[in-house]
Amino acid sequence: MAKKQEKIKSGNAPAEASYTAKDIYVLEGLEPVRKRPGMYIGSTGIDGLHHLIWEVFDNSVDEAMAGHAKNIAITLLPKNRVRVVDDGRGIPVDVHKQTKKSALETVLTTLHAGGKFGSDAYKVSGGLHGVGVSVVNALSTWLKAEVCRDNQQYSQEYARGIAQHPVKKVGKCGGSGTAITFEPDPTIFEKTDFDLHRILDHIRQQAYLTAGIRVAIIDNRDEKTAADKTSLAHSYSFYFQGGIVAYVTYLNRNETPKHDNIFYVSKEIDIDGRKVYVETAFQYTDDMTAKELAFANNIYNQEGGTHLTGFRTALTRALNDYAKKNEFFKKDDETLTGDDVREGLTAVVSVKIQNSTLQFEGQTKSKLGNTEARSAVEQVVGEALREWLEKYGRDAQEIIGKALLAQKARKAAKAARDTVLRKGALEGMMLPGKLADCQSKDPSQSELFIVEGDSAGGSAKQGRDRKFQAILPLRGKILNVERARLDKMLASKEVRALIIALGAAIGDEFDEKKLRYHRIIIATDADVDGAHIRTLLMTLFYRFFPVIVERGYLYIATPPLYRIQAGKQIFYTYSDEERDTVITGIKKQKVDTKRQKAAAKGKELSEEEEGEVSGIEIQRYKGLGEMNPSQLWETTMDPERRTLRQVRIDDAAAADHIFDILMGDEVLPRKKFIQTHAKAVKNLDI
Repeated sequence: MAKKQEKIKSGNAPAEASYTAKDIYVLEGLEPVRKRPGMYIGSTGIDGLHHLIWEVFDNSVDEAMAGHAKNIAITLLPKNRVRVVDDGRGIPVDVHKQTKKSALETVLTTLHAGGKFGSDAYKVSGGLHGVGVSVVNALSTWLKAEVCRDNQQYSQEYARGIAQHPVKKVGKCGGSGTAITFEPDPTIFEKTDFDLHRILDHIRQQAYLTAGIRVAIIDNRDEKTAADKTSLAHSYSFYFQGGIVAYVTYLNRNETPKHDNIFYVSKEIDIDGRKVYVETAFQYTDDMTAKELAFANNIYNQEGGTHLTGFRTALTRALNDYAKKNEFFKKDDETLTGDDVREGLTAVVSVKIQNSTLQFEGQTKSKLGNTEARSAVEQVVGEALREWLEKYGRDAQEIIGKALLAQKARKAAKAARDTVLRKGALEGMMLPGKLADCQSKDPSQSELFIVEGDSAGGSAKQGRDRKFQAILPLRGKILNVERARLDKMLASKEVRALIIALGAAIGDEFDEKKLRYHRIIIATDADVDGAHIRTLLMTLFYRFFPVIVERGYLYIATPPLYRIQAGKQIFYTYSDEERDTVITGIKKQKVDTKRQKAAAKGKELSEEEEGEVSGIEIQRYKGLGEMNPSQLWETTMDPERRTLRQVRIDDAAAADHIFDILMGDEVLPRKKFIQTHAKAVKNLDI
């Protein structure tokens, strides 16, 4: 990194804003963090590791939200170090009267110490608990803080949360700002390698939510990365003047919008003496699912909360009022439900609340709990949407028309779903005839193998442990449900069989308590058709059984590609590379044995004799049905020896986007995706 890039760029802080040591409030010590890191960053896995960056970055964003910063830079450095620089006011360095230490050291070494508790330094921030930078410090082997204030640059270094020296004056600087450089502790984290894609996705989202800030991400980890021409570019910059309107456009980049004008409203409102800033944007597409992203003080609330509830209420009420007023309904008592009006909706709901009153459910901040947020969003969006619908009548007709189609499909789907469930009830909840159920009635101990075809089903049924393993063979490729409504999907005999086998209904009727298996294992052939069937099944579960995926109940079996036998030795391998490695090892073992026998007779092997290696049998499995029951048990079904891959959703928005590309109607995005990732495909069966 060039020396001039290391300097902290200047910022323009409003003169009236007070931010000194008296603004730092101390609540408790730092000691618990290293003992129980998961309590503060969620986990010590990949999510927790990246959470360190988010905590430092959030402090810089807070400065931007307070109007004191415009530029933020994140640099990935060698040794897995990360440097975050902003041009805000700079953390205070004067002595804190309570701790008798520098305010900088107080913030970095004391849990719950910051300018977000009792002062006016930050009216709105994402760092509710004030644990951010101190937790990063505690979980880093090394951290360096650099501050520029009043044309003077200060510096202090730390090791695992302990200051190594007092705050030092290190020279002059221009403007103001803060730079935090840290190295995660490998004794705390499972891995310390940062994922550039994950960082880019998170920072892009934050840049959309804070219109007008400029964020740079620089990957400067090593020379090898820089020399790799196939890797991502090393410098990125995000700047979105359009804010969340631009974000909605980005989220809909592979969809067909139903209307041209994107709804947008931003307004600060007073609810019972509490000020709430509401910002919302949405647009409908021809998709059949909804994408609703909710944020409080720029923190993504994965489980929504009161602000999302307020938005949904306002949306449903306003569209119903408009439809009744303009006589869209055929019956007086007809109405659109929340599900009807959310089909195809892409919405971003953002609120900013004074942090002293901000309430989340749980430490991870996944759900907002402020009641005033619901009232504020409902009132602001309700008023603005009624005006917007009158102003853009053509767009309003498109939206109401789509909602009415969704209503019709919902009623048809309900009838079809009721028929499937009623049929099961009339048959005494008889399970599908093709299902070979297990003896266990405890879902936590039971697992269902979904296998491809009757041949594989036969082997699996004979090879299984019937105490806890159930087998459901499916014939052919099921319907692609990405663009199919529930009523059409339920017309599929294979899908109906799966629904009844699971026993927990589907969609809105899904009841996790009735789920009969807590391990649902997709076992398909190791070829292109098998991969396609697996993808279709994953799409089905992701769209209509999301709880199964979220709870970690869905798995992918990993059957071997090859069976290699040399004498009495049998090996199963799962790739061409592993096959070659095993064969090389067997040949070496055979040659060594021949050499030993020859040496015992006082002879040496010739090159020709060493090259003569026989007795190695290689079998390539084209499908599970080619394995006999004992082989299938040994390789794919035995809990002691098998390999299962758990299906997880790390990023719901990214997962939704991938399903749209791969399983949707649009050909060009799918073609581009395949062309981009074709070289990464291994074992392609042509």
